[in-house]
Amino acid sequence: MEPVDASNHIIMDYSIHDAIEADFNHVVFIIRKDIEKEFKEVIGDRIASICSAHNVTVDYAFQDIKDIPGTLPEGRTKPWGTGQAVLAAKKVIKTPFIVINADDYYGKEGFKAVHEYLVNGGKSCMAGFVLKNTLSDNGGVTRGICKMDEENNLTEVVETKNIVKTANGAEAAGVAVAVDSLVSMNMWGLTPDFLDVLEQGFKEFFKTEVPENPLKAEYLIPIFIGELLSEGKMSVKVLKTNDTWYGMTYHEDVAAVKDSFKKMLENGVYKADLFSDL
Repeated sequence: MEPVDASNHIIMDYSIHDAIEADFNHVVFIIRKDIEKEFKEVIGDRIASICSAHNVTVDYAFQDIKDIPGTLPEGRTKPWGTGQAVLAAKKVIKTPFIVINADDYYGKEGFKAVHEYLVNGGKSCMAGFVLKNTLSDNGGVTRGICKMDEENNLTEVVETKNIVKTANGAEAAGVAVAVDSLVSMNMWGLTPDFLDVLEQGFKEFFKTEVPENPLKAEYLIPIFIGELLSEGKMSVKVLKTNDTWYGMTYHEDVAAVKDSFKKMLENGVYKADLFSDL
């Protein structure tokens, strides 16, 4: 939970700011129970007071390795993945919602687009980032490159490993990759109904995947959604965002990310007193 500005805000502060600005009114932190105290000290309590001032409710959900539809494989220490994490919040989610990675910066546009789509009755959507806005100067990255039909419905997410910046674009395994492709950065707009499907899927995953790889198998939202798409059981609208995504894949990314926040503050994208403009 690395601070990214002089006021000691972390990326999550900015994401919550952008979500509130886009009119989301409920924040759910999905964390491990053993980090609850530290989490509340670093960010949770601060966010809770800001949220209460803006009529935004805050809930905690705890991802537990033993919260599974089966027995815990002996020696398993690895968490079960984003699918199980979101299921941990099932009890507190009663409305359409957005899912994000806690330590990634998504920009304002994605929150607004997803909120608008869901509020107007849309079922499932995904913020599509332009590949070139998600690359690192410090090494290769894995990205889910999106294929879509003519109505911007997602047809497939192609997991592409080790995409590196080149002088005139990007390449993976020596093959040029179109830098204007849209990629999934795990910003999904979903409904409570989806959680029932996700829960069923987790039971299936436990029957089929876990026995084959008991210590490492992970239940991941993009993989599960990909399976539903290929079976024609789900439709996901891709909402393009032109914002730059920032993450800290590499240690060297930290300085660049801090510099980007400094520039956004200088350009008035955010105020130094972050939540004062809400």
